[in-house]
Amino acid sequence: MNKRRVVIMGAAGRDFHNFNCLYRDDPTVEVVAFTATQIPNIEGRTYPPVLAGAQYPQGIPIVPESELERLIRTREVDDVLFSYSDVSHTTVMDKGSHVVAWGANFFIASAQKTMLTSKKPVIAITAVRTGVGKSQTTRFVSNVLKKLGKKVVAIRHPMPYGDLTKQICQRFESYADLDKHECTIEEREEYEPHIDNGFVVYAGVDYQKILDQAEKEADVILWDGGNNDTSFYKSDLYITLVDPHRPGHEITYYPGETNLLLADLVIINKVQTAKKEHIETVLKNCKQYNKRARVIQCASKIVVDKPELIKGKRALVVEDGPTLTHGGMSYGAGWFAAREAGASVIVDAKPYAVGSIAETYKKYPNAGEILPAMGYSEEQISELQQTIEKTPCDVVVEGTPIDLTRILKVNKPLAHVTYELEELEAGVIAKMVKDAVG
Repeated sequence: MNKRRVVIMGAAGRDFHNFNCLYRDDPTVEVVAFTATQIPNIEGRTYPPVLAGAQYPQGIPIVPESELERLIRTREVDDVLFSYSDVSHTTVMDKGSHVVAWGANFFIASAQKTMLTSKKPVIAITAVRTGVGKSQTTRFVSNVLKKLGKKVVAIRHPMPYGDLTKQICQRFESYADLDKHECTIEEREEYEPHIDNGFVVYAGVDYQKILDQAEKEADVILWDGGNNDTSFYKSDLYITLVDPHRPGHEITYYPGETNLLLADLVIINKVQTAKKEHIETVLKNCKQYNKRARVIQCASKIVVDKPELIKGKRALVVEDGPTLTHGGMSYGAGWFAAREAGASVIVDAKPYAVGSIAETYKKYPNAGEILPAMGYSEEQISELQQTIEKTPCDVVVEGTPIDLTRILKVNKPLAHVTYELEELEAGVIAKMVKDAVG
């Protein structure tokens, strides 16, 4: 029997999950390779046999996406499965047009057919773009559940950028666990706020094994979606955040539009800093595309721990990396905080950027004056620290969800910015959460 040859286009997350759900135990399919993009330094690895299964005793190679045409032609690939997120519809079809021209079929997997079923109630928190406020919403919902007396376990979208055999199922309860698993800055940005709130977080590669472990200690599973991907689990309440700072993206990005269509509750976040006409555009699109969902507006409440350090000073603003890179933003909570606290100027770090940080600015010019907190390796963390040290500023305004001083030795005063979800119509989220979990 001739097997269908498949390549999975990914970015170290959804691609592995799609393989595990759709192909791992299918004797009619040979997955030739994964391709990798978006995240630095994730290609050149192998999806290991312990994850790939008995049909792949040598594992499956992970190669740069630039190798895709060669793979299709030399391996006579039948199907290419697109498996990453936070990309425009135009980008998806551009990729598809190339694949079809090179001789393979191009397709996207069903959201529902890659959702696993839990024995416990599941609340899924997703978004239409990266950097909308999923993490603060997850914290808000976690606290609602805590008040209901529920034991909450958060399961975070995958970020397996290291040794995959060590990242099959990871549990985070303390900062020591972050060190133990050698977490990147991006991982810490997502895990630390949950740990600070007293919640356990799971993540990794095999999301059935992760679910099996999480269910042993949870009354409710909270899916904390990353990179605006769809939920890996069937949910009792599907929450989707949309961003009035990027009006129209809710219906022009993949799989953001899918998340909008699946939502039971749509949250238009960050309305306190958005233009009225942009809020109205997003509201109209949400109601037009998903008539059954409840749509509410929320603010992202920004608090600076030491505003006196910023007033009248030259401020270097550091924001979380994904918001500025594939999220496409030019500012975040740190930028707003610096401006509102009276910074004399927001210093542009580009002329002082070192190594991969300089390359990040070239690849993502939208980052503008803001320094993205890139930290996918020890080398990159060092380059981030050097960039901060070289930039002539009086204060560093940290808009990331973590305390960077745990990772970097910052030689300048630092003002930390936090942001929490604030309902404009109080009680809606709590009622829908309570109805969902019983």
